[in-house]
Order: sequence, then C-alpha cells, then structure tokens
Amino acid sequence: MKRFFSVLVIAISIANYSFAQTTKTVWPVMEKQMKPWVRWWWMGSAVDEKNLSQNLTTYQKAGIGGVEITPIYGAVGYESRYIDFLSPKWMDMLKFTVNKSNSLGLGVDMNTGTGWPFGGPQIKTESAATKLITQKYTVKEGEKLNEPVKVKEAKQEAAKLQALTAYGPKGEILNLLNQVEANGNLNWSPAKGNWEIYALFAGKTRQMVKRAAPGGEGFTLDHLDKNAVKVYLDRFNAAFGNKSQGIRSFFNDSYEVYGANWTPTFFDEFKKNRGYDLRNYLRELVGDNGNKEIIARVKSDYRQTMNDLLLNNFTKPWTSWAHQYKSLTKNQSHGSPGNLLDLYSAVDIPETETFGSSYFPIPGLRRNKEDVRNVNPDPMMSKFASSAAHTTGKKLVSSETFTWLTEHFKTSFSQCKPEAEQLFLSGVNHIFYHGTTNSPSDAVWPGWLFYASVQMNPTNSLWPHIDGLNNYIARCQSVLQAGKADNELLIYWPVYDVWNQAKGLDIALKVHDVDDWLHPTAFYKLATSLSKNGYSFDFASDHLLAQSTVENGLVKTAASASPYKVIIIPQCEMMDLNTFNKVISMASCGATVIFQELPKDVPGLNDLSVRQSQLKTALGKLLFTDLKDGVRQFKTGKGQILLTNDIQKALTYKSIKREELTDAGLQFIRRAING
Repeated sequence: MKRFFSVLVIAISIANYSFAQTTKTVWPVMEKQMKPWVRWWWMGSAVDEKNLSQNLTTYQKAGIGGVEITPIYGAVGYESRYIDFLSPKWMDMLKFTVNKSNSLGLGVDMNTGTGWPFGGPQIKTESAATKLITQKYTVKEGEKLNEPVKVKEAKQEAAKLQALTAYGPKGEILNLLNQVEANGNLNWSPAKGNWEIYALFAGKTRQMVKRAAPGGEGFTLDHLDKNAVKVYLDRFNAAFGNKSQGIRSFFNDSYEVYGANWTPTFFDEFKKNRGYDLRNYLRELVGDNGNKEIIARVKSDYRQTMNDLLLNNFTKPWTSWAHQYKSLTKNQSHGSPGNLLDLYSAVDIPETETFGSSYFPIPGLRRNKEDVRNVNPDPMMSKFASSAAHTTGKKLVSSETFTWLTEHFKTSFSQCKPEAEQLFLSGVNHIFYHGTTNSPSDAVWPGWLFYASVQMNPTNSLWPHIDGLNNYIARCQSVLQAGKADNELLIYWPVYDVWNQAKGLDIALKVHDVDDWLHPTAFYKLATSLSKNGYSFDFASDHLLAQSTVENGLVKTAASASPYKVIIIPQCEMMDLNTFNKVISMASCGATVIFQELPKDVPGLNDLSVRQSQLKTALGKLLFTDLKDGVRQFKTGKGQILLTNDIQKALTYKSIKREELTDAGLQFIRRAING
C-alpha cells in the first residue's frame, strides 16, 4: 500500500506531494474526467452543427474534458433559431454533439430537463408539486358547521380534501372525512362541548420550471410521487426510443422545489413507516397543540417521511432509469428536505456547489464587498457530498464551481485557484465550471451569456490563458481520482437533532442556510476542530451505520470503500434506538466507538415510552471506568467504547495520529493507492 498526501499551502498556493515510499512515481495517465468540465447552457436550444463543432473544438483545445448540456431560456432576437426540447431536431443536435465530442475525446453529460427543477409540459396538475393546505374551524355544542369544507386559498381548484379531524374538549379525536357531503357540507355536530376541526387539503404549489427552455415549460414535478416521476421520465423514453444516447451522466440541479411539502399518498406512507396515523395529529402538524415536545416529535416523523419519499420515489428510481440507458446520475442533493448523506449516496456522482467567494489569507487577493454572500462556501458542507462517495466506494465527487464567484468578467484566475483548492481539500475531484454559454459565431461580442456565470467563455479576455488553470486542475484531479479516500475517522451526523424542531414543516438543507441548520451544532464544531487539528474523516448517516460491518477492528461501510479506525458520535440529543444498538454491537465486534456524550433521548412519537425505556436500559449497561485525562472506557466483546468531551484525547489514547502540518496552517487530504 502506497499512501500520499496532497498538501495545499493556501497562503502561497503551492501544491506539494510527499510519498511514504521513495519509489519512482509515474504520473497518472490523463483521462477526460480528470480535466475540468463545464456546465454548457444551450440558450433556447438555438444550436446548429457548425457552431456546435466550432465551440466543442475550442473547448477541447483549451483543456476542457467534457460538457454538461443544460437547455435554458433563449436569447432575445433569435427566436427563429429556437429548437423545442426533445423534439426530433433537438435529438439530432444531441446526437451530433455526442458524436463530435467522442471524436474530440470529450465527455457529455445532460440535465434531465431544462432550467431547474425538473418539470415540463408532460407534468399536468395531478403530477405537479404538491403542498399541504390546512384550515381550522370551531363548532359549538349542538350546532353544525355554517360553511362548506372547501379550500379557501386562491387558484387551488384542484385541491383535494384528505383529512378532517375534530378535537373535543376532553381530548376526544374524531375522523370526520366520511361525513363530508359532495357539496362540502359537514353532516355532523358535537353532542357536548365546543370542538375544533382541522381540514387538510392536498393543494398545488403551482411552481413552474425556472429558466425553462422552449419545449420545457410547465409545472414542477411532484418529486415525492413515484407515479409522477414515471410520467416525467416517460417523455424522455419516447424521445430516446428507449435506446442509449451516449450520455455519460444525467444531471439534477440543487433541489429548489419551493413549498412542496406534501404528496397525495403521504398519510399512507407515514402510517406504514412511522407506525401511527398522522390524521390524528393534524393539530400538532400545524403547531397548535401547545406541547412543543409532542409537536417536535410529530414533525420529526413528518420530516423523516419526506426523506423516505424523496429517496425512494425520486432519487433511486431516477438513478435506475439512467442505468437502463448505460448512463450514470450526478445529483446535487443539497436543498433537499431529507438526509443529505443518504440522498447523495443514492446516485453515482454526488455533486456539491460553491456560491459566492471565500475568504483566504492570501496577501493582495481581491475580494470585493459585492462578492461576499450571507455565508462563505463551507468545506464542511462539501464534505456531505464527498463523504457519501467515500463511504460507498464511489470514485468521483463533483462540484458546481465558481457560481457567482464575482460579477461578470471580473473574475481572475487568482480568485479561482484557491476556491478550487478548497474544494479539493473537502474531497471534490471532478470540477464543473459554472459555466459556459453556447454562443453562435455571428452573435455580437461578448456573445450569449448566462446571468449567474463567471463566463468561462471563449469571448472572455482571459480565455487565451485558461489552459494554464485547466491544466493545473487536471493535474490535481488526476492524482485525486487515483486510488481511494483514506480517511481514518467516521463521524455520525445526528440528523434527528435537525429534524426535531417544533418550528416550520419541511426543512430544506440549503448551502445558503448552513448558518441556521449546520453551524450552530455540536457536530459541526467537532468536525471543524478535528480538521483544524489534523484529522481526516467522513460523515455517516444512520442508514450507513446500519449496513456497516467490522473486520479486524476496522469499520467497513462498503466493499470498495477504505475502512475506518474509529466511529465518533458527537454530542446529540436524539439518536435512533436501532442506530445506538448497532453502534454498541459494532463495538462488541471489535470496533472502537467514541461518544462525546451519550444520547439523551430517542426521536419520533410512536411507542415513545417503550423506546425511551429501552434506551435507558441499554445506557445502563455501559459501565465505564476512568482511564486518564477525562477519558472513560467500557470494554465490550472484542472492542471498546470511550466517553469524553475531548475527542482528541481519546484519539491520542488510541494512537490515532494527527497530521501536525496543520499547526503551520497547512491543509491536506488523504488518498491511498495500491502499488
């Protein structure tokens, strides 16, 4: 086993490689996926063979490795050139692009849609993104409701009543849905006391595809509905003739489906997966119960169900669909209302993104105030994508790179380079520029442009020098794609602490909101501290731990993934009982598990007292003894469990060495190569 470390000295931007063995090193053979790729906007899909050929040749000569086709809105004044998405002519242009790219040694990815998010003309109202609408009524003793139970929100003619639950003065709960007549009148009155009635409707968000290309306009898809996903993909099947199109990977942009917090089958899925009927907890779902603990538990179960639906009804079926065409999937899971680690893991190439500029302590590096966003690009956010790849043994981790890094034509390569290096340090090894607009030769300078781009276009005055940046990135990525990640620590992400909140409904985990859902957590503070002190790690979900095994004291998360020496459980309030028991079982099988603190409770509502009692019993069996420096130990089977607030002291006790180069301000990433 030969190990090497890619050390990026941020202050002076020098890449240095050191090897554990002094053997002759052969540089990896350069392949197209090692070079930077570009998101390639087809404005109005106004493309033709002459300009496609010319542009692809220009990209190839500049050191670009591939293109990712994303059709968007068209350029004004060129409407006569627009081509409808997936029309026969559009498919001819796609075929030409793939063939020409193959001849040039370029790869081709394709957005499974136009603009973002997924949607289009095939998505009719019944398959469109769905939202929960609730209305509250009060009925007095002996009286009837004096208005029909119909949705009041405007433009919701398609909304369907799915639940009507009445709450009595003594805690009574009645399901009144079958007592609503066709005209909406409720044929019921309370015999005693005043009652509150909650109605839940499945309405529509009415969100349209953003920046849609011609032929791609329409409602946004209901990602939580498996039948709607099938309807969406069937249009591609028809256009493709059920034959492979030579696309390396189908792409899905960040989840920007606003307000889509429901699907018509939600009640059934919730009861099947959470074990109780959500119809009885409509009051808690809208936050009116008054008991914040119960509200938070119900909403945690609701959010977990959202995750299950998105994962099983969209992400996995979409990936299976792509595989039928001998293609991969590349997905930006961030922004989703689910467990990012599991959503990233379900695709072939997890993709993160950077938005805005980062602060680097580089003297003279320009960073204008208008380029500073509400939060800086965060390497820990990017590690959600890279962790998903590393723990499942996937080779590539991609990034939408340089989005809004600066304003148009103001971006220097000196600003790009450290941003790319920061991504490398977070585990990214497959950079996509954001981006390049396909522009015809007769368009007046500076050609057709996309509004959120750093303009990696041939019309950019820096283009004659871009091969320098491209070649540097390609050399770095050729090394970073070799072998596999070699991180030693596996840190559990306590997603239930994120979900267990009484406020709001679905929680979209966006890159723009990490200061809300990530930065305040003990998990984040621990991860940043360990990174700063020279430790390498990946993140783990409950699902990943459930399928992991222990071999010779090491934790195996997948057959093709590098093993981990230690599992770390950060301070957390909520931990699933099955996950806790699995971690204890892994310790008994020989693993080393370090708890920053023991979990205090179990998430969710169903069988709560039973599960709380089981957790208490399990915790009571952990009879710790003192070691030194505040580290406590419980030996079990072939392994051990350590308990300490100072994780680094426990790592020192286990002889897990840190990279001391971080003391000098250097950063690193570990890769392992057989040879």
